[in-house]
Amino acid sequence: MDNLPYLALAAAPERIDPMQLFLDADLVVQAVIIGLVLASIWVWMIIVSFSLRIGRLRSRTVHFEEDFWDTEDFDNFVKEKRRKDLPAARVANAGMAEWRRSTANKPVDREGTRQRIASAMESQVAAEADELAERLNFLATVGSVAPFVGLFGTVWGIMNSFFSIGLQESSSLAVVAPGISEALFATAIGLFAAIPAVIAYNRFSHKVNRLEARMQRFADRLHASLSRQLEVAG
Repeated sequence: MDNLPYLALAAAPERIDPMQLFLDADLVVQAVIIGLVLASIWVWMIIVSFSLRIGRLRSRTVHFEEDFWDTEDFDNFVKEKRRKDLPAARVANAGMAEWRRSTANKPVDREGTRQRIASAMESQVAAEADELAERLNFLATVGSVAPFVGLFGTVWGIMNSFFSIGLQESSSLAVVAPGISEALFATAIGLFAAIPAVIAYNRFSHKVNRLEARMQRFADRLHASLSRQLEVAG
């Protein structure tokens, strides 16, 4: 009989087993953990896909702008290089489309044409930035909500642990420790999902802002070039 404590100590696990914690958890806690794991997987899919996408966009935007400013006829370049998949190209197309409409009839209202071209390109820049940032909303949601979802699982598990104390009429740590460990595991998974989401959201928001600023500078430069052409035509 004296050897029983030592046998129990020897049988105790030497480290935390996440899978065993999940299997031993309450159904509600298991549902919380599954939801958080799925959210974490989706977060990492967004991180990988958005990283590749923003990298490609930046590289292709640089090449497009170099080719665009090397041409002498912006209108023909835009017509020949209709790049539906490139934000900078759509901004250029919006400006040139408004240019064609505004200069089709004579006499040309130069000030009105300038304002309409600027408005068309600014609207397109904003639309492109919104489209790029659309998927980042999920990262923001997970980053802000996941810790509270994990905390809900933890609270539920601790409630079950205290309920076990009442049933067994014992406040021994051995009675409540397993339930509390399973409950705290939910909070750990919530943080595991939230931390990468917050970091990625901040990083990607910065990159989207930089790309938006680059498109705006491109639009401003195109607007200045078209304004000079209006002066010459006038």
